[in-house]
Amino acid sequence: MVDTGGKAATARRARASVRVLMSAETVAALRAGRTPKGDPLETARIAGIMAAKRTAELIPLCHPLPLTHVDVRAEVRDEGVYLEAEASTNAQTGVEMEALTAAAVAALTVYDMCKAVEKGITITDLRLEEKTGGKSGGWRRRK
Repeated sequence: MVDTGGKAATARRARASVRVLMSAETVAALRAGRTPKGDPLETARIAGIMAAKRTAELIPLCHPLPLTHVDVRAEVRDEGVYLEAEASTNAQTGVEMEALTAAAVAALTVYDMCKAVEKGITITDLRLEEKTGGKSGGWRRRK
């Protein structure tokens, strides 16, 4: 594990995204509330938040962080669901892994909630969108 003991605790934030691609029929069922397990978007939001809080248990050598905020947003689009996860902390290391974990688990939850409608759902483009704080400062993905 990297020694962060000599680093100052600073405000840090990270935002990650992922896409869950599905057929037009599955998108229609999602929009109409006709998925057998309930509301995939709200369930995915809660699952992502819970996952962010457990990132250090899931990713080897990842520091446990005192998260000050986690949010997961979901948007139904014509090609499927777009998810964004954001995590914040005041700590000695960044929250990129927490944001990415939240997005990944939220996407897996959408898949689980919709698999009875379609097995061929694809999870793609899991990526960091931006981060702020820390020694290296801010970073934002170019469009």
